[in-house]
Amino acid sequence: MIDRVKFGKIRISRIVENLGVEFAVPIPAQWRRVMITSSSKKFVYVIMVAIFSVCTVELAIAEQKVYADPTDLSGVKKGSELYTQHCAVCHGANLEGEPNWTKRKISGALPAPPHDPSGHTWHHSDDVLLKLTKYGPRFFAGLAYVTDMPAYQDILTDEEILMIIAFIKSTWPPEILEAQQRMAQ
Repeated sequence: MIDRVKFGKIRISRIVENLGVEFAVPIPAQWRRVMITSSSKKFVYVIMVAIFSVCTVELAIAEQKVYADPTDLSGVKKGSELYTQHCAVCHGANLEGEPNWTKRKISGALPAPPHDPSGHTWHHSDDVLLKLTKYGPRFFAGLAYVTDMPAYQDILTDEEILMIIAFIKSTWPPEILEAQQRMAQ
């Protein structure tokens, strides 16, 4: 079992196994010594872990600025091929996502969201989209998060992931592209 995962300068410790749930967040040493004996203490502890998760994600996101260029025709073409090979089976050949993508499946996982303007992909910076694809949703939501999306860090390079993002962005109308760029600043 992995005890620590290193991401940039952030060390992420795996803790809270006594709750039957695993989280990947940094926790101050004095909090790790807290004995959890009642439900209310467990709840408070989980809330504290969630707060530190948000802080960790913000720090991790701020480390790198990247840009997936939707006007780079060769990158978009390669991104289209990679999307078809790795993403279309879940997110749809036309970026439409799975039906009822906002409602959890019986497994607890959310269906694959659309990457067209009807989805929320454009609400995220290229940095976040790169990390979400590379490390998987659990990087942001914690190890207990139920998802069908794998991490692609051992399958695709950062450059290939950015080409896929560029392809997706190339399908958006100008007002969606502008909105995504404003949110990323």
